[in-house]
Amino acid sequence: MTRWFEDIVLGEEFALGDHMFSQDEITAFATLYDPQYFHIDPEAARQSHFGGIVASGWHTVSIGHRLMVDALFAEEDRLRALGQEPGVSGPSPGVNSMDFKVPVRPGDTVRYTLVVTDKRPSNSIPGWGLLFNTITAVNQRDELVYRAELVGFSKRRDYVMPLSLKLMQALSKSPVIGKWIKRGS
Repeated sequence: MTRWFEDIVLGEEFALGDHMFSQDEITAFATLYDPQYFHIDPEAARQSHFGGIVASGWHTVSIGHRLMVDALFAEEDRLRALGQEPGVSGPSPGVNSMDFKVPVRPGDTVRYTLVVTDKRPSNSIPGWGLLFNTITAVNQRDELVYRAELVGFSKRRDYVMPLSLKLMQALSKSPVIGKWIKRGS
């Protein structure tokens, strides 16, 4: 999230945008990254339990991730336009769950939404907080096609490093003391 950890409001929905999946795009993605018959072979897919070509779940995820990153950049631009300094987004330590509920078919338009459901200061990385997010994707019939619970880091604006940590950090840069500290870890 391109807001400071302290500014994140739990439960706020972020519309990430939507995407229309074409058959050409579905088969092109699958040919490169997930070449299973129900993604790339129309005849075989028609005879399967899917009844036709369906998008790879990874394709659905990749589009949603791209829209999420685009939304982060747009939020950064919006805050700067208001004269505010945007926060700093960090990496994701992982995905807690991921479900594919309904197949995405050619012609489907999928709408993605992100909600921050919880947050807490990081126990392992000083100056950062963890955001617990849910991303959902629904098709034009309002059927849930994808849902995931993601975790991401967000920089804390008001963090002040404790003196003991500053001292350890400074000492670890000393060639002799740094080796001793690393051996003790």
